Amino acid sequence: MESEHAFTTEIKGIGKTTISKLNAAGFTTLDAIAITPSKEIIEKTGIGEDTVAGIIQKVRDLLGLELITALELFEKKQSSKRITTASNNLDSLLGGGVETQAITELIGEYGAGKSQICMQLCVTSQLPTEKGGLGGKVLFIDTEGTFAPQRVKEIAEARNLESKNILENIIYARCYNSDHQILIVDKISKVINEEEVKLVVVDSLISHFRGEYVGRELLSERQQKLNKHIHRLLRLAELHNCAVVITNQIQSNPQAFFGDPNRPAGGNVIAHASTHRLYIRKGKVNTRIAHVIDSPYLPGDKIRFAITTMGIEDAE
Repeated sequence: MESEHAFTTEIKGIGKTTISKLNAAGFTTLDAIAITPSKEIIEKTGIGEDTVAGIIQKVRDLLGLELITALELFEKKQSSKRITTASNNLDSLLGGGVETQAITELIGEYGAGKSQICMQLCVTSQLPTEKGGLGGKVLFIDTEGTFAPQRVKEIAEARNLESKNILENIIYARCYNSDHQILIVDKISKVINEEEVKLVVVDSLISHFRGEYVGRELLSERQQKLNKHIHRLLRLAELHNCAVVITNQIQSNPQAFFGDPNRPAGGNVIAHASTHRLYIRKGKVNTRIAHVIDSPYLPGDKIRFAITTMGIEDAE
């Protein structure tokens, strides 16, 4: 689907050759250029620094992105949509479901149910809007080998959906290191636009970074790369009005003598970039307890949900 701000005609002062270079690098809309750092555009297109600076300024002037009122921002946010998790309790906690134009972070220990929620969303995001979905495709970036197509098939069939169609609409990418992960995210803008992807999942965001950048001497480099990576995901969410869901691991704090000794991995880099942070822990039997630990407007309530053969459901 072509964006309303696509390069349909030559912009005054920007030649066809330059536009071709931008399109080839994945910058197919004016919006993509307007919100991307100039350094990134230079690296991907080979266009000179002064030329890129001029292009960005012309595009921003054309779109009128410099200053807006709070009312204009409010009206823009009204275009965001929600994806149901299939649990009324969890949807309520998230303000109606997983939000587009935002990053929703799922935090928890191994087996907490993060990947189960992701696979549930792979199904529900494909539902029509009147049933809580967005009627679009899913892009699943798997860094730990946790994606299970048979589980998606089970959830779809338990809900009387055509599992073959559900699986065909999930675009899957297996990442084997952090550089590969970064490369995939850098290249997916065109895929999201052409395939009408409405949900991007990264499960998990931090795994490769934690395994490859070990020790304090590498911490600064890791955090810089991670910061650039997650902000790229946030720009994709805003640019394409899609939902981005990331999972995050927890790490123990041996200095914590009181309360929960666990904290989300990734430090302030992930904390500042994620729009909504949801902490999940195991409850009794197959139940899980979830609460929002950070959000611009969601209350920090706690709810209980269950993981069953149907996927995510309200706990009895």
